[in-house]
Amino acid sequence: MARFGFLILSARLLKYTFVLTGSGLTMKEIIATDQAPRAIGPYSQAVRAGNLVFASGQIPIDPATGEFVPGGIPEQTEQVLRNLTAVFAAAGLTMNQIVKTTVFLADMDDFAAMNEVYAKFFVENPPARATVQAARLPRDAKVEIEAIAVTD
Repeated sequence: MARFGFLILSARLLKYTFVLTGSGLTMKEIIATDQAPRAIGPYSQAVRAGNLVFASGQIPIDPATGEFVPGGIPEQTEQVLRNLTAVFAAAGLTMNQIVKTTVFLADMDDFAAMNEVYAKFFVENPPARATVQAARLPRDAKVEIEAIAVTD
């Protein structure tokens, strides 16, 4: 067993995890909603840690059908951002509280079309953003977006 020089104790209570470290007690809350697609692996839709909420990458699945929305990059981007809106709403937040996004595109040639839709969701004071081309996205999506929001 590795020694790290500090003690970590963890306890789960419903959807909360409390982690005791050398610097104090931190609460981690799991955020989940059926208004966005369920996680398709061993991860949470979002996690609140302190005053930050970290949303996992969303892909263009319509939560009502469990299928990709029909259409190209504009339709997929809009669904992804609707899914993120639902996840942050479940945490009691709005898209205006997002401070950082990472956009993953299957093809960087889709940047302009994605950006046009993205701009409609972040009209004023848009968050910091990185956009990268990924070799392959889950379920062969054309776009995936993850985000971080602040509660204060």
